[in-house]
Amino acid sequence: MNKAQLVEAIADKLGGRQQAAEAVDAVLDAIVRATVNGDRVSVTGFGSFERVERPARYARNPQTGERVRVKKTSVPRFRAGQGFKDLVSGTKKLPKAGEVSVKKAPKGSLTGGVTAKATTKKAAAKKTTAKKAVTTKAAAKKTTAAKTTAKKTTAAKTTAKKTAAKKTTAKKATAKKTAPAKKAPAKSAARKTATKRAAKR
Repeated sequence: MNKAQLVEAIADKLGGRQQAAEAVDAVLDAIVRATVNGDRVSVTGFGSFERVERPARYARNPQTGERVRVKKTSVPRFRAGQGFKDLVSGTKKLPKAGEVSVKKAPKGSLTGGVTAKATTKKAAAKKTTAKKAVTTKAAAKKTTAAKTTAKKTTAAKTTAKKTAAKKTTAKKATAKKTAPAKKAPAKSAARKTATKRAAKR
């Protein structure tokens, strides 16, 4: 029996093929998502699904007989429940076509409260956490960039002030040196005039 045949088998009980297809998809999706996340899905009378870690090991290639190293991996495992085993082995008789072979599971039989809604909430929470982390990192980068720019601006202003101060000091020093040089010729001219007057007398 494949998936399409499974949908056809339960279509009459659920009121149509569309509803049956949606129900099968929802159940399988919930089981797969829960198992991938490491949760154990247990259905009373049917069995349980869980993820199992396989350590690294050596195996043999069946075609060449060559020894090959197999990496560590995770695999899904299904364990049939006792009710399912009893029906398959013939210990218990399979109910008639109108009756359900696996009784309705009591509340809490799905370990960890695994449902499609719970899985969706977990995925949404993970996405929100990831978005917050990205936003925080971006804000931190912007703040660091702003601080660096401010430091560079301050350093540029300080350098400009120092340069201006040096130029002003250099101008004052030049002015002082130039002033005595101009006065010197005036004094020598006055001395010459005084010397000439003395000579005439």
